[in-house]
Amino acid sequence: MLIGIPSILGPDLLATLCAMGHGDEIAIVDGNYPAQEHARRLVRADGHGLLPLLQAILTVLPLDDDAPFSICRASLHNDPDQTGQVHHEIEALCGRLKPGYAVQAMAGDSLYPRIRAAHTIVASSETALYANVILRKGVIRGDG
Repeated sequence: MLIGIPSILGPDLLATLCAMGHGDEIAIVDGNYPAQEHARRLVRADGHGLLPLLQAILTVLPLDDDAPFSICRASLHNDPDQTGQVHHEIEALCGRLKPGYAVQAMAGDSLYPRIRAAHTIVASSETALYANVILRKGVIRGDG
């Protein structure tokens, strides 16, 4: 156990977050997503839902200030104009923890290739459909 680190972030996930560089992306996917098949690197988070994982990761991961969108999410039926309950919850959580960062709703044909190209895929046990999020890592700026 570590002080100040959410316990849901196990050693493999912490190592991955630390190893990522500026501009690398991490995808947190729902339990229906074929993570094993699509991942370049896979971290399993069995037994955990998307929102608790997203919350924990956002407490330690700096987001990219230079990208138009550093938080992207799936859309209901892969249509950015459609939103499910989980998408409202994702946007509310991100708005609370990372104010100033808009969440981009993506169509499936844009989202899924990006998940496949991500530095790492985190496979959750989330049961909500289309509950996939991509986070783009930023930098920690020095004081001087």
